[in-house]
Amino acid sequence: MNQLLSAFTLFLSLLVEAIPFLMMGVLLSGILLIFVDERKLIKILPKNPFLGALAGSLLGFMFPVCECGNVPVARRLISQGAPISVAVSFLLAAPAINPVVIWATWTAFRDQPEIAVLRVVLSLANAVIVAMIFSSQKDLRAILQPNIAIALPTPRVKADAVPIGTFFLGEDRSQPLDLAYASARNQAVNKSLPDRLNMLLDNTLAEMRELGAILVMGSAIAAVIQVWVPRDIILNLGQGPVSSILAMMALAALVSICSTVDAFFALSFAATFTGGSLLAFLVFGPTIDLKAIGLILTIFQKRAVIYMFLLTAQLTFLSCLFINFQIR
Repeated sequence: MNQLLSAFTLFLSLLVEAIPFLMMGVLLSGILLIFVDERKLIKILPKNPFLGALAGSLLGFMFPVCECGNVPVARRLISQGAPISVAVSFLLAAPAINPVVIWATWTAFRDQPEIAVLRVVLSLANAVIVAMIFSSQKDLRAILQPNIAIALPTPRVKADAVPIGTFFLGEDRSQPLDLAYASARNQAVNKSLPDRLNMLLDNTLAEMRELGAILVMGSAIAAVIQVWVPRDIILNLGQGPVSSILAMMALAALVSICSTVDAFFALSFAATFTGGSLLAFLVFGPTIDLKAIGLILTIFQKRAVIYMFLLTAQLTFLSCLFINFQIR
């Protein structure tokens, strides 16, 4: 009974912590939909994969949202036709590279300022590399969920052309798309202000219903796992240069703590875990956790999410392992 109460308490705390940031992201998403002319937005975004990835990573300074709020914004960027490198890098970097999180990390590790600096550097590097890899997928419909893909224009493909794709993400096997949704969306910028506000309200409620349900499910799973996995098992792994990183990456994925406060949680392990493992928690957690995976699945198909998870995990592990050996 005590475990059940503890799990319920953790579940509520995760929701209370995450819902305001989810609402912030949904509102930003709606503003992009209703008030931003997508043609102008696309024009100012770099088409080069590297520059686009870099620009997307730094958008967190304009949209300071955590891993609960970045998904709606990334969804809107993709549906508005933004380069995939911009959307993916924003999705991965925004939860860690924004003023709120940087300030919180610096405050928590005031005696170890290198932790805050390295968190930004590693998060930026991961986001740019993964985004550039995803940008090799020429036809995004093969990796997007149908309700997102329907907003994209059908690419012009020669009759004898080989289906476009990457080895891991797969070929394009989608059906011809209905572009009515895209044309209706483009009309939003021509409506009056009251009509736009009504559309903003409708869009906010619709996305909150869809993403909120997934957030509740992910929070419940994370709370149950936190209660039933003994922390002693994880603490015993804290001193090994390899085991400590793997343990903290697993912990980050399981506990699903919002990036605005995860630095204070990580600080409680500072005396028993290596510096590289603390960074692994701070870099990997905001990108891939149980809540985030569920939300990201509303944008990308399962194989693309698995691919993103594996790439991010490998990059985080290798960079933090290097840091562990450098510190030693």
